[in-house]
Amino acid sequence: MIVVMKKGASREEIQHIIERVEALGLKAHPIFGTERTVIAAIGEKRDEHRQSLESGPGVAEVVPILAPYKVASREVKAESTVIRVGSLTVGDAHVGMIAGPCSVENEEQTLSTARAVKAAGATALRGGAFKPRTSPYSFQGLKEDGLKILATARAETGLAVVTEVMSENDVKLVARYADVLQIGARNMQNYRLLEAVGGEGKPVLLKRGPSASLDELLLAAEYVLNAGNPNVMLCERGIRTFESHTRFSLALASVPYLHDRTHLPVVVDPSHGTGHTALVARMAAASIAAGADGLIIEVHPDPETALSDGYQSLTFKQFVDLMILCRKVAAAMDRLI
Repeated sequence: MIVVMKKGASREEIQHIIERVEALGLKAHPIFGTERTVIAAIGEKRDEHRQSLESGPGVAEVVPILAPYKVASREVKAESTVIRVGSLTVGDAHVGMIAGPCSVENEEQTLSTARAVKAAGATALRGGAFKPRTSPYSFQGLKEDGLKILATARAETGLAVVTEVMSENDVKLVARYADVLQIGARNMQNYRLLEAVGGEGKPVLLKRGPSASLDELLLAAEYVLNAGNPNVMLCERGIRTFESHTRFSLALASVPYLHDRTHLPVVVDPSHGTGHTALVARMAAASIAAGADGLIIEVHPDPETALSDGYQSLTFKQFVDLMILCRKVAAAMDRLI
């Protein structure tokens, strides 16, 4: 349930209700909005405490949360969450443009890509130092050496770094170098990992699993939020269907659907969502038209020689063309890139 505080409720009254919620054995999540302050009371047997909380000082009303995902729901926070970290802003009419190689292969490849995407207008650098691969014999990433290369690219270009963390044991290591911790599609329901990144406090980019429903995606986000980290970006990256003309089916209807139900920003990955270079730019533009708060795009200096996902990576020139197209669509939608 949520405790809605009266307009103008004092800090002392808000703190009193937070302490009262926790004394009842519930977890308190205060959310300070421009119009109202609400306190989400999360836990079992919540309704029996409703009358006790309604009588508290500064309380306007106590209402149940109907959605299975509690803290992520717009019932708790009507205002859209905006995430700002370094050069990256996602939300508040800003379309965050995250671009870079699928894998960090070496310093020259990563630095040249960082320079190119920055010049084209990207606002963050993506790159995998730890790579989850279907085959154990495929390139698995440079690990900490790759993280160091990403940090070098950030120091030169000023771009915020987005990179994947695959294990709860690696969270602190990756957080030492990264600005945004990415949870890949294969790990969307790795709940211990979600709790670990939630406890770290850095913004999280949570990718939808290839067979996950949107409720499952939102409940996965709830693990991060419940651990105390409010900075979660949801990422639509396509789902597995019977179609074979694309790598996955990019479900862009999920973008407005999620905006109706959650305050969390929504990022789209048209690279994985299509798996074909020729489709990426148009689906990126379509994502912005659908209301996406950000895009994450794979770019490589020479896709033919890429160690992973070269068939869906853009060249530098193709990324420039994508940015030109996306800026036109964003302007038509009153959005900023």
